[in-house]
Amino acid sequence: MYIEQLYTNCLAEAAYWIESDGEAAVIDPLRETEPYLKKAAERGVKIKYVFETHFHADFVSGHIDLAKATGATIVFGPTAETNYEAHTAVDGEEFSLGKITLRVLHTPGHTPESTCYLLLDENKKEHSVFTGDTLFVGDVGRPDLLDGKMSKETLASMLYDSLNNKLKKLGDDVMVYPAHGPGSSCGKNIGKETWSTIGEQKKTNYAMLENDREKFILAVTDGLSAPPQYFFKDAMINKKGYENIENILERNSIPLSPEKAKQAIENGALVLDTRIADNFETGFIPGAINIGLDGTFAVWVGTLIDINVPILVVAAPGKEIESILRLARVGFENVVGFLEGGIEAWEKAGFPTETIQSINPDEFAKAVRSRENERTILDVRRPGEFEAGHVKGANLLCLTSFSNPKNLSTLSLEKPYYIHCGGGYRSMIAATILKAKGFTNIVNVRQGWSGIKNQDLPLVLPEKV
Repeated sequence: MYIEQLYTNCLAEAAYWIESDGEAAVIDPLRETEPYLKKAAERGVKIKYVFETHFHADFVSGHIDLAKATGATIVFGPTAETNYEAHTAVDGEEFSLGKITLRVLHTPGHTPESTCYLLLDENKKEHSVFTGDTLFVGDVGRPDLLDGKMSKETLASMLYDSLNNKLKKLGDDVMVYPAHGPGSSCGKNIGKETWSTIGEQKKTNYAMLENDREKFILAVTDGLSAPPQYFFKDAMINKKGYENIENILERNSIPLSPEKAKQAIENGALVLDTRIADNFETGFIPGAINIGLDGTFAVWVGTLIDINVPILVVAAPGKEIESILRLARVGFENVVGFLEGGIEAWEKAGFPTETIQSINPDEFAKAVRSRENERTILDVRRPGEFEAGHVKGANLLCLTSFSNPKNLSTLSLEKPYYIHCGGGYRSMIAATILKAKGFTNIVNVRQGWSGIKNQDLPLVLPEKV
């Protein structure tokens, strides 16, 4: 028996490769099929099943293309209805894979069809459970993604039953393999680890600890931010089917000269610059949004950009196709092309660029202590991060809220701002959005809170118990 977690940081998503006696199964695969086909060839095995834990909202799964390429059977849990050929399993149904078995555990709550797959080893002993978005490390899947078709309270009640009647009854030593890690918007505050055990989660996960239904419902529905709008589009794509990824890459990977790129921008294309922040800030196309490939790129693209807006990609040399592929992973297929030759070609053509000022934490601390320019400090981290420690007087404006222009109405174009996050990635995204909206007096703080907390500054920290 062989199990491998295939984790993609860009999406904070975990697919799984399971193998026994020449047969393999893939759980929740990414959209591109090449990695799985390559692995099957290298290991000399046949992919027999593609298991889906639910209709994913945060990315487009590769189940359809992978099944077509291998002849594997797509398996969904109970109540799932698709517009393509798939096997809808019944609760408790078992699937043999070489010498091991995968048993269906219907666990509605995140969505009605959400299903976990319990792996029984060669001796029929419970070994591990692949929990999808039902159970994460330290969290559970959010129950508010059905867009009004079912209330979050109803789904949360179903999730309570799923945890208590199915997952809590498993042995404490059973491994827990979830579909997401930290950074995913499918949970409220997912822990930093990407695997655990049932026993550990029963001790530490707030949702597994709560034994009162009403209190549980309140706990899992409280404090939910609005889900990214692309979630509903991706869930529908996964349910109805999609175009082959190779066709999309061929259609979208069009090199555009600076002149043609400029014309695309004038016709309404949004410039998405995927370079690292340190390179981006020194010169970029006016109006460009920077979401670097070096972070949770797909998560923030999906959260902050309208899926229907045409996109012009600007990337570091050799990263153009990767940028377009990562966009397709989350259903962003309206790409007009990429800037051929990158920002250097744009500058050589004589077209204008802009810059963003960034400073280090020590420079930030010195300026704040001297009350230089009386700048407002914008902390764009999550509320939980802010509550765990922040600069005294800082204003919280979570980056997720930047997707709605109304949330920026409290800011003034005339005021100067310092912007920081946890490590520097999110603050540059925020700075570029503000810059594109006409804010000119903004300064990004490199390293974010990780560097700021060590400076001589008045901080607000939680009281130690």
